[in-house]
Amino acid sequence: MFQLSIIKDTLPILPAAFALPPEQALTAAINKKYANRVLHDVGLCIAVFDLVSASEGRVRYGDGCLWYKVTFRMVVFRPFAGEVLLARVKSSDEDGIRLTLGFFDDMYVPPAYLPQPSAFDPNERAHFWLADAGPEQGTHELLDSPVAARMYIDKGEVVRVRVEMDEFYDDEPGPPKASEGVRVEREQRRPPYTVTCSIAEQGLGPTSWWKAAEAVLEGEGEEMDQG
Repeated sequence: MFQLSIIKDTLPILPAAFALPPEQALTAAINKKYANRVLHDVGLCIAVFDLVSASEGRVRYGDGCLWYKVTFRMVVFRPFAGEVLLARVKSSDEDGIRLTLGFFDDMYVPPAYLPQPSAFDPNERAHFWLADAGPEQGTHELLDSPVAARMYIDKGEVVRVRVEMDEFYDDEPGPPKASEGVRVEREQRRPPYTVTCSIAEQGLGPTSWWKAAEAVLEGEGEEMDQG
């Protein structure tokens, strides 16, 4: 889930931080610039791990700062494909389920990666899995099923997911477009980094599903031992 990435940069240290040890001042400056920032094809930066090297501070004409060329290792969030994570359901709609890790909210489970057969219940605003239904049943048949038979994936529930892929987007802002004097609305910006996950296999999905299954299996095992 977390990796170390080597990054090079040239950073200024303001006069107010001259009294601090250079390593401490540089670490604070790096965290201020990079923490909680997505680097394209790198991941979500968390914090500085350590400084690899740093030049002597040099003054540039006109700003009064000390400028350092630094090489450092940054802790970044970028799970690999196939990694299994625990996340929490943030919201659900017809397009799938959005998950959160607390510090990262752009994780998604599209309908294709839900256990089948499943459907979205607009009344409960949640997806559900109907384990006893056949794969040929359509959405309308699933929505007509007894509520007691549905296994809902509710908001706030802890789910075990497998990472399928991640994507980076670089939607640079530009000047508003205009056509014949009519302003054209800019398209909605996408998150700079998203992770697509799956809960379509055994052991994945809400942890409560599998805890209940384990309890049933343990009860059956005790009955067999007593018999």
